[in-house]
Formats: sequence, structure tokens, C-alpha cells
Amino acid sequence: MRFIRGTRAFSRQAASRLSRLSIVLALGASALLCGVGPAHAAKDPLPADIPNYQAALDAVKSTAVRNTVCRFLSAPLPTGGGTATAKPIPDKADPCEGLPAFTIKDPVALNEITPGFVAGTARPIATEAIKLTQLVSSLSATVNGRNVTVLLAPTTGGGWHLAAVRDGDDDAVQASKATVGTLVFSEPQIRGWYQLKLTTVEPLNDQARQGLGGQPSVSLADYQNLVKARYSDKQPGSDYDTKGLSSGYGPGHPAGRQASTTPLIVGGSGAALALAGGALVIRRRRAASH
Repeated sequence: MRFIRGTRAFSRQAASRLSRLSIVLALGASALLCGVGPAHAAKDPLPADIPNYQAALDAVKSTAVRNTVCRFLSAPLPTGGGTATAKPIPDKADPCEGLPAFTIKDPVALNEITPGFVAGTARPIATEAIKLTQLVSSLSATVNGRNVTVLLAPTTGGGWHLAAVRDGDDDAVQASKATVGTLVFSEPQIRGWYQLKLTTVEPLNDQARQGLGGQPSVSLADYQNLVKARYSDKQPGSDYDTKGLSSGYGPGHPAGRQASTTPLIVGGSGAALALAGGALVIRRRRAASH
């Protein structure tokens, strides 16, 4: 009887150790995934995965960025055609005068699939498939019925700078859905947003659901096959790119987004408004081909 009791006690101890080991392994896997995902979701004021995050905070809290957002909210948006029409910026000493109070939220990571992942040259693992390209912020409240997205781009040599302001806050809303142990990323050509849980990809919006062919989830390897079929012939330098059919495919240059060190104010109807010489110069963007 003593032998039997001892065996049962040993079994209980072994089971307890295995259970603790499983928890440690699960937490370790989550921590590894979080190493490439928005650690800001864990309420860390300085996410380790976002380099120079304090500089990003300083940028979105700066008077210059706030004034740019106020100018955007005060400026009339284009409604018709045209390719180089100028609209005057409201002439106010304080660009935010007369606007409801608002703050710009702390920026979160905007992750995108990498060209290597699309081409099939990168392995279907988080560290090679997904890359941080920009940071996005939205407003704490709607202003005159509108919300905006503030985009920050990395500055050469370190830091972050204002890259664009545009109508709507979908990017910031979607990017903020990352949690501890998950990674949120976009497929910018179709405006699809996905959540990666270890090696499982799940859609977060209608475009992503269509991108997965209506499936509730796929493996990261299967998702790679899908995007490779969609874009492998549309990489920079391809006929699709060089013949002017589109801007090609690459991180930071998706359809509808422009790469520039000049802050852009992007409004509705496919127009990009650039601050230039005291006026908002409206440039009609070319529709993307798919």
C-alpha cells in the first residue's frame, strides 16, 4: 500500500511539473512573438519592439504635429477633379482656434508583410514575414464629426517624423487590436488586416476575409502561398512596376500611400494635400491597378 501511495504521489508531482512546464513554454512562445509585435499592447510606455519610441511620443505630442492636424481639420477637402488645384490654409495665428479639444493618442506599430515573404524567399515565420514600417495614431475624440490618422515614418539616423495626416482612423483602430502573444499586420494592397497567433493567420476585416477566400484562419505558410500568387509578379522592377501599371509592391509604398519626407495631408476622393508655400496643394493620386 505504501508503494501504491508513493506511486500516486509521484504521478501527481510529475503531472504538476509537466503542467508548469507547459505554461512556461506557452509563455515563452508568446514572449518570442511579442518580440516582433506591438509590445505597447502590454501597457509598456516604451515598447521595446519600436525603436526610439520616446521620439515617436515626442513627435505626436509636439505643437508642430498638432497644428498640422488642426490645419487639416480646418481645410476644405477637394470634392471634384483637377490635378494641381491650390486651396488656402485658414489664416489663423492659432491653427487649432475654434476646434473642439482633442489629443493625439500614443502611436502604435503599423506592421506589413515583407517583400521577401511575398516573393517566397523569406521563411513563413513572424520575424521574416512581418516588418514594422510606420507608426499610426488617431485622435482621442472626433472633431466636427471627423477623425484622422497621423502617420510617422522613421527618420534616417534614428527617430520618427510626421509623414502624413489623412481622414479616417481605421489603420490605428486595427493596429491597436494587437494583444500580448499576438501580432497585427496589414496586407496594404487590399487594405486587409490580420492577426497572427503563433503561426495561425486570422482576418480582422472584410478585405482580409476576402483575401483568405472566406476561410476563418490559415497557417502562415498557406497565407504566404496566397500573397505570393497575388503579388509575386508585381514586385519592384517587374513588368507590372516598370510599365507603370502600379507603384509595384513594397513595404511603405502600398497602393494609395506615397513615400516622402514632406508631410502629406491625405483627404477623401483619392487626393493628397501637401503643405507647400502656405497653401494646400491638391494632387490627384493615380488609382491602383491590381
